[in-house]
Formats: sequence, structure tokens, C-alpha cells
Amino acid sequence: MFAVTSIIRRVKLSKSITDCEENPRPVFSTGTVNLCEIVPEAKPEGSVWRLKICTKGKDAKLPLPGQFFMLRSQKSQLLLARPISVFHAEKSICGVEVSFLILLKGKGTAELCSLDAGDKVQMLGPVGNVFPEPRSVFDGGTDFSEKSDESYLSEKVLIVGGGIGVAPVANFAESLPEKSYDFIACFRSGFYGLDHISPASLTITTDDGSAGIKGMVTEAVDSEKIKKSGYKAVYACGPAPMLEYIKNISEKAGVPCWISMESKMACGVGACLGCVIPTAEGNLRCCKDGPVFNSKILSFPKSKPSLIFKSEKQTQSENPDLSVLAGKIKFKNPLIGSSGTFGYGAEYGAVFDVNRLGGIVSKGLTLEARDGNSGTRLWETPSGLMNSIGLQNPGIPHFIEHELPEMLKLSPVAIANLSGSSLETYIEGAKLLEKTEIPIIELNISCPNVSAGGAAFGMNCDSAQKIVSEIRAVTKKPLWVKLTPQAKELNEVALSCIESGADAISLCNSFQGVAIDVETGRPVFEKIKAGFGGPAVRPIAVRLVWELYETILKLPKESQVPIIAIGGIANWKDVIEFIMAGATLVQVGTSTFSNPFTMPECIDGIASYMKRKGIKSLEEIRGIAHFGS
Repeated sequence: MFAVTSIIRRVKLSKSITDCEENPRPVFSTGTVNLCEIVPEAKPEGSVWRLKICTKGKDAKLPLPGQFFMLRSQKSQLLLARPISVFHAEKSICGVEVSFLILLKGKGTAELCSLDAGDKVQMLGPVGNVFPEPRSVFDGGTDFSEKSDESYLSEKVLIVGGGIGVAPVANFAESLPEKSYDFIACFRSGFYGLDHISPASLTITTDDGSAGIKGMVTEAVDSEKIKKSGYKAVYACGPAPMLEYIKNISEKAGVPCWISMESKMACGVGACLGCVIPTAEGNLRCCKDGPVFNSKILSFPKSKPSLIFKSEKQTQSENPDLSVLAGKIKFKNPLIGSSGTFGYGAEYGAVFDVNRLGGIVSKGLTLEARDGNSGTRLWETPSGLMNSIGLQNPGIPHFIEHELPEMLKLSPVAIANLSGSSLETYIEGAKLLEKTEIPIIELNISCPNVSAGGAAFGMNCDSAQKIVSEIRAVTKKPLWVKLTPQAKELNEVALSCIESGADAISLCNSFQGVAIDVETGRPVFEKIKAGFGGPAVRPIAVRLVWELYETILKLPKESQVPIIAIGGIANWKDVIEFIMAGATLVQVGTSTFSNPFTMPECIDGIASYMKRKGIKSLEEIRGIAHFGS
């Protein structure tokens, strides 16, 4: 336990490094992991981790109660650091050892929870303001040292923590004299984070009754109890509904209340304004003006209800149906191997059971065999991949004789991706495919890596309308049209394709980019521009699908066609996002290179999601995001 004098020591330390406004200035440093382990008391097991990091150097200092650090693994694959509240800090032989409790809930926290002893962590901090000392709250700033512990015991405070929000308030409680406060800790299941506190009374609540009182914070405290207990101040951190309740009962009891808030952050120092929250004093930065705020200035806007559930008590779906109908053709699920990334299907047969997929799109096919582009063909970028393959393929006659029979032996719907260098070659290729058993033709007027044809046909309404009309005239097969995002009036081009006979729109092919080799000073690719895809483009692709779906909805029902989404899909959540934006099917490309199991994992993830949410078919959520306002 920290003695009373520790408060004075930490105040002095906080003033050792200041900015121009005499505020403590955060320090960017590299820490070393001493320990990373599961907190066994937290339920379900593995949901909460304890991370201990040692910081060295002349600027290393003990953080103050309520502060946090921006943490990012030195080997992180993510862009942003994560704000994590301090749970415990102490001087050690390595400098200052700071302990954190981390709730495993996303990619960032997953990275932090997978660290090993000796790993390096980038640390910015300590950041943020602090919980005000009780004395400063109720008698004008008298220091603890000016009164004995005994006199202070008669002026007790209440501390409330919920879930992972226990960490910062426990760190605050640790700085107070023993038995000078009551502590309420609320959890869904199990309990944790109470190692270093010494309250006069400790109350634990759990939603499932696994520890302490069964129920939520409402079972442990109300405004009358705050009055009767004579609390001089209330401090809290936890989920928003709990904080709103604590704010209301504290104010009703006429007791000052201080709340530690959460918000998504990028910089952690007040520069980006990404963590701004609305208050009675205007928009304030959670990282710089907080995270601790007087509850009087806070409001808790009601969250919008979920669009997925008709009822909170909706039962789980035992057998969700992942099948999708695109026109008259049924797909067992919405996952399709994208053209140019999945060969003809058989190539990945040794990796996983490709028969699990909904469909497979062939390599881009031209009338005559093509060798593709020379020089560099692939160039890796952060969260993306540039390519300049140039439609290398054996030609449609060879495909029909050799590759197509093998594709048709597989259960996924086979789709032939048709390209060409001229209108005539497109037409002749379509005629040949019409005579085969290929179920669908995907007309590629979007390829950015050829000198003639490809995206040139998809750049405006007139050229797109002409080629789709000509191909429609020579084939009765379902005709999908794959468009380029480079078109200035993309939705109008799509409408022209639909009017000319397209049965679906594939959107979108790769974006154009340029890469320069800084060692040579020359462009990487011989054709200068190359296609760019991967996770980095997904938000743009979702926007394009969203806008096209809005456009298609305005058409008569009989003229509405499916959207096949393409662009940066890496997991099942990405698939669901596209479907909620309006897509019927999705094609997965670049992510297959980084994780060959992307598509089967997506299928499993979607099935689990639908079961958990009580969704019987994907049609229930298709385009749902458009109807939520």
C-alpha cells in the first residue's frame, strides 16, 4: 500500500516534465514486457490479461491515479496505439514497472495480450488528467498530510468500478489511506483487479451470481445509500450505462462525482481531436481534458437500437441458411474466389476443401493466349498489394478444353471472367463461352493492367453500354459486369450496363496506383500504373457498394440486379459489412495470399454470427444499414 506521503511524492514527480502550460508532458519511450498472463479470476477464461511493462531512463516516472498510456507492440501490424489505463505502478530495479489489465476484444488488444516476456512495447505516457484528491473535492485543497488518517476516516468516499473499468479506480484507491473509502466492483462473471486495494468495505456484484451479489450496480448502491453513508465524493469508471446511473444517483444525493470516460484515440496528446466528447462545457478531448471529468458536465446520449434484432430475447438460429440466390442461380454461400487470385480452383485444392465455396471465378480470359506484362509484377504495400500481371492466360479455347472441365467437377458455381483487347475479341470470346456449360460469364471491363481493352470500356456510359449490349446479343447466360472504380460516373455506368442487359454488377476491381523504387528513382512497374487491392481499399469499396445499392433501389423491382462486392475482404466481419451495405455475394482476392484459409474461415464465422444473432438467412440483413436512420 502507498502511504499518505506517497501522494506528495507523486505530485512532485508529475511536475518534473511539463509543457508551456505547466501541465505534465507525456514521454514517448520503449518498455520491456516483464509479464503477460491471463487473469484467471476473470470469466470467461482468457477474456482479461495482466501486462507488466518496465520503463527505463531518466524520464521514467510513476503515473498518477487516472492516467493511461498509449501502448503499441514494437512489432505491431496495426497503425494506432491503444489507450490502456494504469492498474498498478511501482519502482523496481528496472526503473518503473507499470501494470495494466487488458480486456481482449479486438485486434489491438489481441496483439498486446499475445506479447512475451522481453518483447518491446512503444509507450506514450503517462497521459491524461487525474482523479482529484478527495481533500481537494470537499474542503478546498487541503493536503492529506495536514490531517491525520484518523480524522480523514470520517470523510469517506465511494469508488465504483465496472468490468475493465476497475483498473483505473483501483489504482486511485491504492493511493488513498487504508479504509478511507468503500469500493464497489461490478462484473458480468467472476472478479478481478482488487489485488492492491484496502477499502473499509468491498461489495462485488456479478450479472450471473458467480461472485458476490447477483445483479448489477443497482443492487449495491442508490442515492439514499450515498446520503446515509455520508460519502463526500464518488469516483467511477466502467461501461456507459453504469456510469450514467452513478452520475444520476450521485447528483440526486448532492455528492460530487468524478467519472473516467473512454473514447477512441489516435494521438493521445490532444492533437487530432479524434477523441472529442460533447459536454456542457462544449466539445472536450478525452485524452487531454480527461479522461476524468466532473459528472455535472457529462451527458450519455442514448445509443441507437440494433437493427438486427426485433427483440432482445430473440432466440438463436440453430441452422442458419448461408445460401444466396443471384438471379436464378443458387450459391451455397456468398464466398467466391476472385478472378486472378484463385486460379481455376484446383490450385488451392491441396490447401483446403474448395468445394466449401459458393463460387470460383476463373483467371481473366482473352480470345488468344497472353504472356502478360514483363518486369516487376507484384509490389507489397502496407495493408495492400499492387499488381501488374497483365491478364496472362492460356486463351479461351485452351481454357474450354483443359481448365473448364476441371472447374465444372467442383461444386462451387463456376464463373468465366471474360476480357479482351477489342470489342471484336470480347464478342468472339463470348461466343465460344456460350457453347460451354459455364454457368455465368463475368464481363471484365475493369482491368487496369492492359494497354488496350479492359478498363477502357468501363470508363463511361457509352462505351460500357455498347460492349454490354454486344455481348448480351451473343449469349443467353447470366452476364455479370465487373466495373472499374476509376470511372468518374460509376453509378451511371452501372445503370447503363443494367439497361443493356447486365444481370449483376461486380464492384470493384483494383484501384490504380503508382510505386517508385527510391533506390533507382524509377517507377516499379513498366506500365507505371498498377492495380492496388487488399484490406487498405475496403472502406472505399464499401462506399462504392453502398452508393450503387442506393442507386439500384430507385429502379423498378424487376430491373434491380445483385451486387457482387470486391475489395479488401479479410474476415467474416468484412463480408457481413458488405452484405449490410447491399451486396449479395462477395469475392475474396488479395487476402487469400496472406491467409489461404480466409474464405473457409469467413464461412465458419458467418455461420457462427448468424446463429448467435438469430439470423436465419442473409436476406434478413442485406442492405439493412440503409434503413436505420
